[in-house]
Amino acid sequence: MKRVVITGMGVISPIGNTLDDFWNAIKANKKGFSYVSDMTREDFDVKIAAPVRDFSPEKRLDKKEAKRMDRFTQFAVTAALDAMEDAGTKFEDVDPFRAGVIAGVGIGGLNLTNSEYSKYLEKGPDKISVFFIPMMIGNMAAGMISIKTGFKGANFCTTTACSSSAHAIGEAFRKIKDGYLDVCIAGGAEACVGEFALGGFNNMKVLSRSDDLDRCSIPFDKERNGFVLGEGSGMLILEELEHAKARGAKIYAEIAGYGATGDAYHMTSPSPTGEAAAMGIKLAYEEAGLKPEEIDYINAHGTSTGLNDKYETTAIKLALGEDAARKTVISSTKSMTGHLLGAAGSVEAIVTALSCRDDFVHATVGYKVPDPECDLDYCIEGNRSMTVDAALSNNLGFGGHNATLCFKKYKD
Repeated sequence: MKRVVITGMGVISPIGNTLDDFWNAIKANKKGFSYVSDMTREDFDVKIAAPVRDFSPEKRLDKKEAKRMDRFTQFAVTAALDAMEDAGTKFEDVDPFRAGVIAGVGIGGLNLTNSEYSKYLEKGPDKISVFFIPMMIGNMAAGMISIKTGFKGANFCTTTACSSSAHAIGEAFRKIKDGYLDVCIAGGAEACVGEFALGGFNNMKVLSRSDDLDRCSIPFDKERNGFVLGEGSGMLILEELEHAKARGAKIYAEIAGYGATGDAYHMTSPSPTGEAAAMGIKLAYEEAGLKPEEIDYINAHGTSTGLNDKYETTAIKLALGEDAARKTVISSTKSMTGHLLGAAGSVEAIVTALSCRDDFVHATVGYKVPDPECDLDYCIEGNRSMTVDAALSNNLGFGGHNATLCFKKYKD
């Protein structure tokens, strides 16, 4: 079995559109929330979202290319090419059929679908854009990254709601570990912040209706009231260790385990028992050759919804055992970025890898009121400098899709 390391990363997010800007914002506990200002209706009770700001697709794409891509694909391609640049190579020495692209997208071009449907209703079918279908479909993120990089190996899209990009990274890890690929661009993208998506999520009662920017995304807090809808992309270069060493690559961290399970319980609610999520966690750290007490940090799914945070806490206790769970530091990146849906797992994987590299854990920002049902160490007092030799990143998607990635500090 091959060892798999991370040698490049790129990110587009509500708190920064370069890796350095993003990581500095994380360390500064910067929140990416703002008031929604472009609603066409007055009867909306969702006030806050977490959009990407100051994004220019022309950084990596010419204007003609950009116009033929939905925003989520623009995010994905930009983050992927940034990750390639960060890796310091175009992998021209690698057989293109041993270089793959796996990108998770939860929803795809929802805003485009809404606008093109409105055009259809107002002006008829002839006015629907000829590019509507290829722009809207979720797999186009992986497809366009492949076209831009020339990677011809395994190329597909994982769509498992909020776990989409965590599954993408896990599947890429397996492709390299099992010897099918030498390198893979893996991650996810999402861009559906808008009136239509906000309305749909709001009617499910999962969005925060707070008008307080400091109390709208507060994972594990007793007063949590739903998540803030965000957007963005995270892309990682996963590489077989010996190839990375041979070219003198910098290595952020090692991916050493992956667990994927299904709740088989409910369309939107996590299972109250936490059994399946716990099994995903256990599979990930066991594949990495670790014991529960060796997990230093967990980047939680931590959505700030009543059910997720309670049941994820239950799952962590079940997976690690009560004693080890209480000694493990946990935090939620969504306290700063909001919920990036299909991109959440990849952006949070980047945070977890950098936590291993820098021996640093960010706070769960905004937490104030303890919840007796969420009674673990959520790093609420502020950022923590601590040894992070092994860490987990959890993602739990609608439909009961659970994914956990296990990271290790790189040691030769």
